[in-house]
Amino acid sequence: MHHYWQGKPTRQAHKGIPEGLYEEEQGHLGFYGPVSHLIRKKPSTRWVDIEGDLKPRLYDLVELKPVTHMQRMFFNNDTEVGMWWVQDTPEAAIRNADGDVVLFCHKGKGSVLTEYGELSYTPGEYVVIPKCVAYLIVPNESTQFLYIENKNSHYIEPDRGIAGRHAVYDMQTLGRPDLEKLHSTLSEKNIEVKKIRIQHLGEHTTYKYAECAFADVVGWKGDLFPYTLHMDNMMPLMSHRAHLPPSAHTTFVAKNFVICTFLPRPLEEDDDALKVPFYHQNIDYDEILFYHDGDFFSRDNLHAGMLSFHPAGFPHGPHPKAIEKSKSKTHTDEYAVMIDTRFPLHRDEMLSGVEVQDYWKSWMK
Repeated sequence: MHHYWQGKPTRQAHKGIPEGLYEEEQGHLGFYGPVSHLIRKKPSTRWVDIEGDLKPRLYDLVELKPVTHMQRMFFNNDTEVGMWWVQDTPEAAIRNADGDVVLFCHKGKGSVLTEYGELSYTPGEYVVIPKCVAYLIVPNESTQFLYIENKNSHYIEPDRGIAGRHAVYDMQTLGRPDLEKLHSTLSEKNIEVKKIRIQHLGEHTTYKYAECAFADVVGWKGDLFPYTLHMDNMMPLMSHRAHLPPSAHTTFVAKNFVICTFLPRPLEEDDDALKVPFYHQNIDYDEILFYHDGDFFSRDNLHAGMLSFHPAGFPHGPHPKAIEKSKSKTHTDEYAVMIDTRFPLHRDEMLSGVEVQDYWKSWMK
């Protein structure tokens, strides 16, 4: 399709929007495909009523009661997203034969023991467990993970393009498993991994061993292993002149979804630059945003531990108060994890108990 225009468009996306007008982006393939920008007299989120199931949703996950198993929240054929609380070391290690797993530590500290060695985690840490790698969580503090399962591919690095291979995060910052520390921990804490609980086709089977299944590895080499990545070791892409799309903050890529990380950064400096997330219809993707920590100024009345869900089908963007607040702000101070899925997500029924029912009204002045 050739580029075309009518009326009075802007020359540069997210910049030079005339006073009193609003920009809406409509795009395919998660900001990578064909895209258009509509200049409107009124915000795209000017609905006065919504009848039906499709609407922006907000959940206060702080109100969830911790359970010993992973509590599923969203799912489709490509992924499952849930919350997992770990207060004590489980009786059995876990091996997921259905897909790779990312554990994002929202609260708590501890270690993850694997046959490759030991990994440590603190709040703000991603723990990446490849498919079929057995692991055991050993919490030093009660731990809360955001759980993201990849069912039909493997997690890979984002394409950094002209930014170069060291942009977003340098591979040297990844936390690699420590085999020597694993053996010390097994001995000092008297841990014997004699059970491995295997997930296959959503069902579970337990394998039992006469000796510790993690204790006999004396060495390994290769480029397939569990690892960690902390938010503190990530370098967000920025432009001091124009707002970058969410895809610039991609952390992990799967076949039909991506995981993005939003971090504190300076706001755009040009007087005519948009300083808040632009109104947009991410036409092909459903969007989950988990608020981990900080001041979430693009939304009103938010706190850490909340999660928003914006399925495809309607425009969304900053709340009215955020636009005013952005005029005096010089930087963002938020830590959040976004999951964008190529195909629609189903919601688990348990979420209805923690939904903020009037969230869809929050764009209305």
